[in-house]
Amino acid sequence: MRTALYPGTFDPITNGHLDLIERALRLFDRLIVVVGTAREKDPMFNVGERIELIDAAVRELDGVEVTSFEGLLVDAVRRAGAVAIIRGLREVSDFEYEFQMALMNRRLAPEIETVFLMPNERYTYLDSTIVKEVALLGGNVEGLVPVAVFAALKQRSGRA
Repeated sequence: MRTALYPGTFDPITNGHLDLIERALRLFDRLIVVVGTAREKDPMFNVGERIELIDAAVRELDGVEVTSFEGLLVDAVRRAGAVAIIRGLREVSDFEYEFQMALMNRRLAPEIETVFLMPNERYTYLDSTIVKEVALLGGNVEGLVPVAVFAALKQRSGRA
């Protein structure tokens, strides 16, 4: 069984993230979505809430697990017995950062591969920060996030 980890903040998970999860499942038997603590980002949802929202979004997908991690990603990959890290590339500006991270991870753990996936073009502009900002300002993010996330954003923004 080939396992990959898909790390991220997922604050919150978007339909772009789900698209990458589905693409990764075509390549791997098991995908572990690992939620980083992201203390430096001042997240809207705590780690437990983010895990619950992701669980709700992937409930119908076989082969997906959700957990959290702290520390070096390569250590989490090794603990899980995984062979790869999944990373999304939406635009050219993502590439420089992701390339640096992939090279550092390769230096730390040469046995672990980084697999870059591009989302469907309808999600290339989508990121969690923009979704949160639009939701907090009263904009409609329906169709950009899973149903449970849409409800949570409405509640958190006071627009329920």
